Amino acid sequence: MTTVVPTSEEDPVLSVVRFTSEMSWAEAGPEVAEQQVSSLCLEAQECMIAGRWLDLASLMITSADLVFSKASDKDLECIFTIICDLVKKPEILDELVEMAKLLSTKIAQQPNDKPALRLKILFNLYNLLENPYSRFCVYMNALKLALEGKVIEHIVPTFKKMDNLLKEWDLGVQDQRDLFLAISNIFKEHKSSPKETLKFLTKYLATFSGEDAHVMEEAKEEAAHTIIEFVKAPDMFQHDLLEMPAVAQLEKDTKYALVYQLLKIFQTQRLDAYLDFHTTNSSLLKSYGLVHEECIAKMRLMSIVDLASNESGQIPYSLIKDTLQIEDDEVEPWVVKAITSKLIDCKIDQMNQVIRVSHYTERVFGPRQWQALRGKLATWKGNIANVITTIQANKVTEEGTPAMQGLMIS
Repeated sequence: MTTVVPTSEEDPVLSVVRFTSEMSWAEAGPEVAEQQVSSLCLEAQECMIAGRWLDLASLMITSADLVFSKASDKDLECIFTIICDLVKKPEILDELVEMAKLLSTKIAQQPNDKPALRLKILFNLYNLLENPYSRFCVYMNALKLALEGKVIEHIVPTFKKMDNLLKEWDLGVQDQRDLFLAISNIFKEHKSSPKETLKFLTKYLATFSGEDAHVMEEAKEEAAHTIIEFVKAPDMFQHDLLEMPAVAQLEKDTKYALVYQLLKIFQTQRLDAYLDFHTTNSSLLKSYGLVHEECIAKMRLMSIVDLASNESGQIPYSLIKDTLQIEDDEVEPWVVKAITSKLIDCKIDQMNQVIRVSHYTERVFGPRQWQALRGKLATWKGNIANVITTIQANKVTEEGTPAMQGLMIS
């Protein structure tokens, strides 16, 4: 196969235009091909002379896209290295952003044709860019390509750097929403930890604060989906979803009111409330893919936490048995599950048939919890101040004692 080899006799850009156009028109016959190749090369030269870099990029990327299935990987990397290098040319920011969007969109356009190579080219384009927003535009197309081309594993590692990337990109609200939603969709497809999916869904919902009803409407479906993901997650017991405006709007929504009620049960109530809900809404739960037995198991653990928060640090076995609706010999295993899930710290007193709770995890962290924390901090601050005062007083006493003794001796 012919390989692109730029020489000193021709600009690399024109070499790429010639190579891609020759390959594109090869089946049209020599006469037609020669005419089209010459025309495209002439147009490319005119763009270069006039500094019409966006037009040149459009011409080159159109031809290159046609040969993606024909050229070797080595040739394609060479071709796109030269095309992507055009992003160094524009002096006007808007033109640079448009070029970044144009190139990345075209590269990501056929996700099922060599997706891993296309993603590699997009990463190279990203690294050539210096403007933060241009980089973001390329990254968004990389997310789209990774999802549709099923090469998610190549982009998931970048999510670990997301906090730093967000600082660099300095995005507006709508771009943040698009980003967080795209990443959560990738996690869903990747079948990653529900915690990761929920992390970015929550970030998405958090952008809907102080918006009018029309804008808030946009978040309803994802808010309901986030609730279901939280309920499904076997190892997630704490979340502040109830405090989020995007979620709170579901409480009186005709379509999602029951989903909101389910969240309220899982965040503030006990097993009996869930069982009552299931009795009248079992088909709804099934439609969302929720497994009744798994929901019971999670609610039992939630109920233990609720008991720990409402009792005076001491919970009788009998109360746990009745609340969790289990047999006597199941009490301790469920308490152990709560301990291993890091929901409570406690001592099991078998002789007195009680557990003594020293610490428990809050199921929600709203105004009441903040007020309690504020009170604890104030108490600790007072205790520390008392300790400091005592230490200082002792220090003064110790320093003064030798001097007094000396005075008495003389």
